[in-house]
Amino acid sequence: MKQITAIVPAAGLGKRFGQGGNKPFRMLGNKPLVTWVFEVLESVNEIAEILPVFKKDDMALGCDLLEKFKFSKIKRIAPGGKERQDSVYGALVLIDKETDAVLIHDGVRPLIEKSIIEESIRQLRRVDGVVVGVPLKDTIKKILSFGSQGLTEVLVQKTLDRKSLWAIQTPQVFKYSVLMKAYRKAMDERFYSTDDSAIVEKYGGKVKAIMGSYSNIKITTPEDMDIAELLLKKRAESAS
Repeated sequence: MKQITAIVPAAGLGKRFGQGGNKPFRMLGNKPLVTWVFEVLESVNEIAEILPVFKKDDMALGCDLLEKFKFSKIKRIAPGGKERQDSVYGALVLIDKETDAVLIHDGVRPLIEKSIIEESIRQLRRVDGVVVGVPLKDTIKKILSFGSQGLTEVLVQKTLDRKSLWAIQTPQVFKYSVLMKAYRKAMDERFYSTDDSAIVEKYGGKVKAIMGSYSNIKITTPEDMDIAELLLKKRAESAS
């Protein structure tokens, strides 16, 4: 892959994170959360450009952050949309058509490892897309919820075989032409998904899964920040 652009969606509302908002700019360790992502992507030789996506209300914060840290592969910022898919599509249409591949990584997954990114890029050669994930540890049950008079009952319908179930993470990397074609069809048909690979799969793309890391957590709640701090401390201790 000669030219790869990395899109970093960081325009979510963060409803489950609680008050304080601006989750990508919250301090993790000694720097804003999203900068951990940018630093790893900067270190990957195959990535030519990093394209962050920020909420319109966060554009000033984003510009200040980029001015302070001076990431060489970030030349511009894409404005976020109503849904995550709108945000990613808004970034996709800005990308040079000569791009070979697009890598998408959540701006709130700060503990991604460089080796996982590089492996996902290597594995793309024979398929349309590559996703990283981890096998589920918990038993998963399909449930049915119903209620009346303000009461909700939850009944188990089926216990799923977890041997065939993975929790999918990011990064996800795709051949640019395949991803762009799938996204255009999805937007035309108003098919929405919170997962980019699901869009490629819907329109016939061949997607491969490779092993990610259980430490590649997504920061969703304040408790996740505490977990990330502990994982960073453990990583630093292992490196020393």
